[in-house]
Amino acid sequence: MISNRTPLLDTVRTPADIRQFDIDQLKQLADEVRREMIDAVSVTGGHLGAGLGVVELTVAVHHVFATPDDRLIWDVGHQAYPHKILTGRRDRMRTLRQGGGLSGFTRRSESEYDPFGAAHSSTSISAGLGMAVARDLKGGTNNVICVIGDGAMSAGMAYEAMNNAGSTDSRLIVILNDNDMSIAPPVGAMSAYLSRLLSSRSYMGLRQLAKQLGQKILPRGLASAAEKAEEYARGMVTGGTLFEELGFYYVGPVDGHNLEHLVPVLKNIRDNDKSGPVLIHAVTQKGKGYAPAEAADDKYHGVAKFDVVTGAQAKPKAGPPSYTKVFAQSLIAEAEHDDKIVAITAAMPSGTGLDLFARRFPDRCFDVGIAEQHAVTFAAGMACEGYKPFAAIYSTFLQRAYDQVVHDVAIQKLPVRFAIDRAGLVGADGATHAGSFDIAYLGCLPDMVLMAAADEVELMHMVATAAAIDDRPSAFRYPRGEGLGLVLPERGSVLPLGKGRILREGGSIAILSFGARLAEALKAAEDLGAHGLPATVADARFAKPLDTDLIRQLARHHEVLITIEEGSVGGFGSQVMQFLAMEGLLDHGLKVRPMVLPDSFIDHDSPAKQYDVAGLNAPQIVAMAMSALGRAHELTARA
Repeated sequence: MISNRTPLLDTVRTPADIRQFDIDQLKQLADEVRREMIDAVSVTGGHLGAGLGVVELTVAVHHVFATPDDRLIWDVGHQAYPHKILTGRRDRMRTLRQGGGLSGFTRRSESEYDPFGAAHSSTSISAGLGMAVARDLKGGTNNVICVIGDGAMSAGMAYEAMNNAGSTDSRLIVILNDNDMSIAPPVGAMSAYLSRLLSSRSYMGLRQLAKQLGQKILPRGLASAAEKAEEYARGMVTGGTLFEELGFYYVGPVDGHNLEHLVPVLKNIRDNDKSGPVLIHAVTQKGKGYAPAEAADDKYHGVAKFDVVTGAQAKPKAGPPSYTKVFAQSLIAEAEHDDKIVAITAAMPSGTGLDLFARRFPDRCFDVGIAEQHAVTFAAGMACEGYKPFAAIYSTFLQRAYDQVVHDVAIQKLPVRFAIDRAGLVGADGATHAGSFDIAYLGCLPDMVLMAAADEVELMHMVATAAAIDDRPSAFRYPRGEGLGLVLPERGSVLPLGKGRILREGGSIAILSFGARLAEALKAAEDLGAHGLPATVADARFAKPLDTDLIRQLARHHEVLITIEEGSVGGFGSQVMQFLAMEGLLDHGLKVRPMVLPDSFIDHDSPAKQYDVAGLNAPQIVAMAMSALGRAHELTARA
C-alpha cells in the first residue's frame, strides 16, 4: 500500500536512488520512512521501538555507502525494518512475520542487502571482521559496516570480536547505536564539531603521522607514554577510552538523529583510506518520532497490532495465563517457602516472567544482560554457596552457553535449575527463536534431570520438583503461549523422580508423549478410537531419568509405540530407542515410531501451521499409527 503521504519515498526502489539527495531531502525521506514503518507494523505487529530509533542512521548509511557492495550488517535484526523499506521490500512490509512473508530479522536468502542473518545479538562485529579479512585476502576495497546496539554491547562476544579486530589492520567500520544512554552523556553542537574534526582525513592523517614520528624519534617507553596520554586525553573529551584501548579509532558521540551531523562524519570515515577498525558512537532514542513509543520504549519494543493515532495495542481475547506467567507465579510460590531460591535472567526479565519475581523479591533476582554464558556460570557460583538458582533462559538462547552448562554445571554436578522457555516452535519469530534442540543437547549430559511440561499444572509441579533437587542439575521445558485453562493449585507438588503417568488405557497402540504435544496425542487417541483402535496415552514427564518401568510396560503390551516430542532427532525418542534396543525389547516385532521435529528449519508462521508442517498434530499422529499397522489405506478411503 503506497501512501500519498510519502511522495519522496515513493521514488525510492533501492538505496542507489537516494545517493544524490541533499540533506533536506534526506530529512524528508527519514520522516516518510518513519511513517511507513509505523503504519506497516500497526498492521502486522512486530518490533517497533528499535527500528524507529535508527531511521536517520539507516537513511544516512545507505546515502553514504554503496550498499550492497559495501556490506551493511545489522546486529539484532529487529533494528532493520527501515533498512528493509529502503532495500526493495517496502511493498512486502505488511507481510512481516506472516506465513510466506518477510522475516522479522535480516536474512541472507531474502535480499542481497542482507549479507548476514541476525536474530540473536552481538554477532555483527565478528561476522563483519570475517568479511573484512576475506575482502583483504581477495584484494577488494569495499567497506564493511556493522551497526550494533539495543543492548548487544553487553555480550562478551562483541568484545572478543573487537579485541581481535583491534589487533588487525583490516578496515572495519562499527557504528555503536547507543539507544539507552548507557555509555554517553547527551550530545550537542560541541560534540558534533569534535566528532566531525576527529573523523576528518586531515586529523586522522596527522594523528597517524605523529604516532609514527613518536615511535621513530622518542625512546620506546616515552613514545608509548605519549601515545597513551593522547588516547586518554581524547577519552576525557569523547568517552572513547575503552574502544581506543581495544584498538579502535573512536569517533563520537554524535547525534544519531541529526543528519547534518551524521552524514559528514560517515563521509569522512568512508573517504579516509587509513587501515584499521573505526567505531562511530551514535546516540539515538528508541521509539523516536512516535510519541507512545518514546514514552514507553519497553512496551513498544515488540508490539501487537495497534492503532496508529492512539498507540493502543490490540488486546488478545482473555484466555488462560501463559506458561511464562505460570512459571513466574510458581517460582514465587516456592521462593515464599525457601529463601535460598534466586532467579537469573539474561536481559529477558519480562520475556521469562522474572519481572514478576523481581517485584516480589528484588534482592533475589538478577538480570545479567545479554550474557548467557556468564548467566550460567554465575548460577553455578551461587549453587556452590548453597543457593538454589533458577536460570530462566529461552531454549534458543541457552544454546549460546552450552560449554558452560557442560563444564561449569554438569561436570561438577551443581544443582542449577534451568527454566527453558519457548520450547518447541514459536510462531512469528521463526527458526532463529525455535526451541528445537535442548532435549538433545541436555539429554546427552550425565546426571542431568530433564523434564517437559504437558500443561500448566505439570509446569507448577516441575518448578517444585526442580527446587527439591539438590544433588545434580535439572531442567524443565515449556512452550510459548497460553496454557490449557486448567485449574491451578496454590503451589506445585514434587514429582517422583523419573516417573511418568498413563492417562488413557488402550489396545494395540501406545502413544508416549514428552511435553506439550500431549493434548494432540489425546485428540489422536480419540480419532483412533473412532477407527476401532483404542490407544494408550502416556505422559513421560522425564527424558532423564527415563521411566524404564513405564516403557517396558508399553513395549510388552502394545504392537505399536509412538513417541512424540517438540524437539529434534537425538532427543527423547532417541533415549527411548536406546533403552529398548539395549533391553532387547525390539526383538519381538515391536513397531517403534519416533515423531520429532523434521530435519529442517521451519519458517515463521502461526504455531498451528508450523506444527502441521512439522507433522506433530493429531491427524499426523493418527496417520503414523495407521501406517505402522498397515492400515493407512483406511484413512484415504474415509477422505
